[in-house]
Amino acid sequence: MACLFLKRLTLQTIKTEDNCIRRCFGKYLIQNGALTQLPLTASIPRSCTLIHTKAFSTVEDPENERTKEKQGKASFGNIGRKIHDRIIHVLDEKGNDLGNMHRADVIRLLNERDLRLVKKNTSTQPPEYQLMTGIQIQEERLRLRELEKVKPKIGPTLTKELTFSSNIGKHDLNTKTKQIQQWIEKKNKVQITIKKAKKAEEPENKMEEICNQLLQAMPGIATFSSRPQPVRGGSAVMCVLRPLSKKEEKAYKETQDIQTGDPLNKEHESDHKADVLHQ
Repeated sequence: MACLFLKRLTLQTIKTEDNCIRRCFGKYLIQNGALTQLPLTASIPRSCTLIHTKAFSTVEDPENERTKEKQGKASFGNIGRKIHDRIIHVLDEKGNDLGNMHRADVIRLLNERDLRLVKKNTSTQPPEYQLMTGIQIQEERLRLRELEKVKPKIGPTLTKELTFSSNIGKHDLNTKTKQIQQWIEKKNKVQITIKKAKKAEEPENKMEEICNQLLQAMPGIATFSSRPQPVRGGSAVMCVLRPLSKKEEKAYKETQDIQTGDPLNKEHESDHKADVLHQ
């Protein structure tokens, strides 16, 4: 009885293993069989090709930003009849406010008056446009070009250095002063070091006086960024000159106008005194 049970168990194990092998290798055998039955004229699969794709990023490419800036500068001009917004705010060719208008009415107005439409301010809601003639557009472009030329180019402030002796001659000092003035006019700082002359009797404050003399030779142009102070163990004096800011230039000009007795300032002062007395 035990032998019969062992024989049945052995047969069942063999069948189970056979089924597992068929399950594992069945698909492989079927695929190989199908490949062997393919005709010789079957097309050969093409090799894969690499496609370059740009990586996704939430940070905008600086090249795209520069392109947008260039497009924004060159965008002034007639937009034609391509009005993307249904309602826009319109100014006429004289600058008068026409209020909000439908784009169909704007196009009709362009055809009737033979005008062009120019973007004025697209950041508002509704966006603002202006009607202009061709001559007005050309004049505005020329004006913008002139403003771009006059616009100062902001760059790093440079510091020029100049060193000379306290017994410098008058002619050489004038030459140095002109050089310093040129640097100041180019919006540069100038570091001046004046060395004490050897084997020469001179006042102790002569080096400071030369620094003040250089500044006085450039009224309304420069001022001290660093006042004269002894360096190198007292054997030299150093100061730094810088160009005046716009606010300082304006204040200096107003002071000069008052000192010279400008009639406009006198009238302003008299009006101010009258207002004070009236109060």
